[in-house]
Amino acid sequence: MAQIGPESVALASGPVSLAAADRANARRGAPTAATPPTAPPAITLDKRGGDAWAWEKRLTGVCSGFPPEAAIGIRVGPTVVAAERDGDAFAATVQLEPGSNEVVSVATLPDGTEVVSAPVVYDVKLRPRPTARLVARVEADRVVFDATGSTPSDYDAAPIRSWRVEPRAGNPARLDLDEVAPGIVAATVPTVDGEFFALLTVEDGEGRRDRATAFFVVEAGVARAPDPVHARAAWIAPAVVYGVVPRTFDPPGFAGVAARLDDLRDLGVGALWFSPITRTPSGRFGYEVTDYFDTNPAYGTLEEFKTLVDAAHERGLRVLMDVVPNHTSVEHPCARDGAARGEASASWDFYDRDAGGIPTHYFDWTHLPNLNFDHPEVRRFVLEALTFWVREVGVDGFRIDAVWGIQRRRPEWLTDFLVEMNRIKPDALLIAEAGARDPFWTEQGFDAAYDWTAELGHWAWEHVFGGQAPIGEAMVAALTDNGKGYHPDALVMRFLNNNDTGDRFVTTHGLGSYKAALAMLLTLPGLPCLFTGDEVGAEFRPYDDTGSIAWSDRNNLRPYVKELIALRRGTPALHGRQWLPLAVKPAVPCFGYLRFPDDPAADPVVVLLNFSAANLEASVTLPAAAELAAGGTLRDLMTEEAMTLAGGDAFSTTLPGWGFRVLAHDQA
Repeated sequence: MAQIGPESVALASGPVSLAAADRANARRGAPTAATPPTAPPAITLDKRGGDAWAWEKRLTGVCSGFPPEAAIGIRVGPTVVAAERDGDAFAATVQLEPGSNEVVSVATLPDGTEVVSAPVVYDVKLRPRPTARLVARVEADRVVFDATGSTPSDYDAAPIRSWRVEPRAGNPARLDLDEVAPGIVAATVPTVDGEFFALLTVEDGEGRRDRATAFFVVEAGVARAPDPVHARAAWIAPAVVYGVVPRTFDPPGFAGVAARLDDLRDLGVGALWFSPITRTPSGRFGYEVTDYFDTNPAYGTLEEFKTLVDAAHERGLRVLMDVVPNHTSVEHPCARDGAARGEASASWDFYDRDAGGIPTHYFDWTHLPNLNFDHPEVRRFVLEALTFWVREVGVDGFRIDAVWGIQRRRPEWLTDFLVEMNRIKPDALLIAEAGARDPFWTEQGFDAAYDWTAELGHWAWEHVFGGQAPIGEAMVAALTDNGKGYHPDALVMRFLNNNDTGDRFVTTHGLGSYKAALAMLLTLPGLPCLFTGDEVGAEFRPYDDTGSIAWSDRNNLRPYVKELIALRRGTPALHGRQWLPLAVKPAVPCFGYLRFPDDPAADPVVVLLNFSAANLEASVTLPAAAELAAGGTLRDLMTEEAMTLAGGDAFSTTLPGWGFRVLAHDQA
């Protein structure tokens, strides 16, 4: 509250008796209670302050009882901005500073007297920094990295004083970069195939820095610069993702995961997908976020998580986070402030609301109010929250929870998010928790989406197992959207278990079916995902069971899973996106398909699966596209057994109970 002086009046109110008021008015010759006094001038701001995610903010208020010639303004620190007045309403756009900003509205009367509102405080959460931008392009026999599109901070426009472009660690060959102009470097196209990355660091006159990354690809000695938003990093094709629920490790939290990093590397997985690790109400799984910029203290500190990410990187493991941009918890400070202050809350408009002012939500998620992506501060807040973990912690991508909700309400934000992510780390893996049957996700530039039916959240395979119908027919329907097909560039994330599938597959269908399904998961096209404990057949329900799982490998599953992952990683045909179902008999328990490598000159492989306990003789009919039916020898890539094809388009082979074969041309 401002000091009261001869030229300043602070508004206040309190209980005063009518008799006392009459006596005071009579002494001044003012009307008594019989003639109601004129209300004193009053000025107030509409919002009561709170978090801000913008450097400029449009503030509004009400001033009553002031003459038209009174000057109305809004003061932030020492600066007063003149307000636009419309009757008793006023508004002004003010500049905010990093951190805490005390704001008052001021009415200046013709005699110089000021009437000052009660102060409010806006806490600006943004940090000033320039924006690094790096573009790769190929010019004849050289590649050029251009950083001149980098821009000063949107806070103060401090000029950029230095650019540094250097090869990122891990390139397949040496990349010698020479400066050809300020902010532009070039190198001769390498003779080695692969992806080559360069890292830009810019610094402005205030010493603030930002980074960006760009890349080019050399294939058969020819260089090209892909569209970073729609290009899929090469490491993804052979990768297996492993879902990590930190509270189920032993000990729970980051320490328990760190203790198993060597085991996970030895298993052969390529990326760890952490279930939500940000702050959440005690005992919850994590999709109820209360702080997007800090870790759940039950798991460990932010610094401990960063140490865990660094340790994973040292072992060649990438780290993905499960993030929740669609909604917050009702316990998030912004949601609580909105509930307490109503429309006077600065964060009231941060949430999507119905006509009655009630926050919207999906399903029965009343505790998960939807964010309002029509609000520019919400868009900036969520973008800063997600990229924070990439910029400051070094994570390698996200599984984005309920992203279909943002698609429904503000799909344009997803375009901005993908551009920003690929500016910072173009080889990140971005998985949409949405059905891959919708081409939107591929066309937007997400790397993968879920193996769902057209019905939101329903697993495509959920009715395949345990029936009497031919399993091949059911799987073909599940894998092709009943013949409609997918976008040609779609990458489908496939799984047997995840956080939403309840009882584990092994619990529902038994060990034998689980082993056959694991073989199918790891030989189908797509991005296979194992979940916590899958490699030992752990049985638990992720949302219900909060303690450490039983990590004992009672059925000796781990060596089997490890061998399957090694088979996938080491077989180019299993990295491609193309497949072709085969006619296999007996049809009820058997399923077979061809898998094609992306290189059309390479050989396909035949995958045969037996979803029954009985050993059986399977007969297989090969299409001409297989290029395997003209005779020769096939070798089982798992057992090294060889079989000779006599020619023609059919052959027979034994399939052990719950077993499988992966057959390739014997190159010996």
